[in-house]
Amino acid sequence: MSDFLYLVPIALALGLAGLGAFMWTLRNGQYDDLDGAAERILFDENDKPIA
Repeated sequence: MSDFLYLVPIALALGLAGLGAFMWTLRNGQYDDLDGAAERILFDENDKPIA
């Protein structure tokens, strides 16, 4: 039972740290352009357009 006295606060602190990191990514625009990153992986930077 005494294990809970320090495991519960540690678990709560880690949960809050994870939530804080998620909120930070939301504020910094990490999820703004999800389609662009998905399409960008299909093309090399060195490829020239076919014309």
